[in-house]
Amino acid sequence: MQIGLVGLGKMGGNMRERLRRAGHTVIGFDTNPAVSDVPHLSDLVDQLDGPRAVWVMVPAGGPTQEVIDRLASLLKHDDVVVDGGNSRWTDDEKHAKELAARGIGFVDAGVSGGVWGLEHGYALMVGGEAEYVERLKPVFDALKPDGPYGYVHAGKVGAGHFAKMVHNGIEYAMMQAYAEGWELLEKVDSVDNVREVFRSWQDGTVIRSWLLDLAVNALDDDEHLRKLRGYAEDSGEGRWTVEAAIDNAVPLPAITASLFARFASRQEDSPQMKMVAALRNQFGGHAVETKKA
Repeated sequence: MQIGLVGLGKMGGNMRERLRRAGHTVIGFDTNPAVSDVPHLSDLVDQLDGPRAVWVMVPAGGPTQEVIDRLASLLKHDDVVVDGGNSRWTDDEKHAKELAARGIGFVDAGVSGGVWGLEHGYALMVGGEAEYVERLKPVFDALKPDGPYGYVHAGKVGAGHFAKMVHNGIEYAMMQAYAEGWELLEKVDSVDNVREVFRSWQDGTVIRSWLLDLAVNALDDDEHLRKLRGYAEDSGEGRWTVEAAIDNAVPLPAITASLFARFASRQEDSPQMKMVAALRNQFGGHAVETKKA
């Protein structure tokens, strides 16, 4: 299958490679000419046969809107746009309406997998009309992990990004729980090998997970996380999850507390946030702040 891919950063570039390994033809465009396959977005569209499919992997908000506006003027009736970035689900409804006015389809795809997705695959949560989702199924099948899981058509437009938002909210709470447990173990005198305690949990326990594996990786790199400053950013999706909970009167005490803990990290050097920052760096390649010498 042919597909255009706009945005060739940490995830987009790896997604292009994974799709090509699966035998798909990918025309990639990025504002960085060193990684772009074509000099202009219009060239990407021109090189695709109709009906075209273009996957957008750029930052949420203004950059996504700008690309979709440009694609709306370039694509034709029955083409389809996929937003695979971390857009807010309410933006999806707006984008779908704008494109539908020109006869262009729209699919939103929540994508999880970070820097590991090239080798292990990307979990995909997809929203949109069945007609367009089915057309893109070969691409979803190539990107998803091997095996029966890792892909879902979650519902109508916006459902994919809403599901990914909740996924990220749960991720916030899980990372916070590991971070709090790690700080408490580091604090007491009786435990003198915290890293190996975490390692021992990787098999046979109910809290084993990929995040736990990444925590061990981080501790192998820096056993007591002394190189890191206890500061962690939030991507925005944690906030949106809490806002959606308020709108729907759904109590989310753990997710809300984990978001507020990140805010607290900006006021002091939080030991817990060292672990959260280390985990974000491990799974997503997110930047960390190191302590000044």
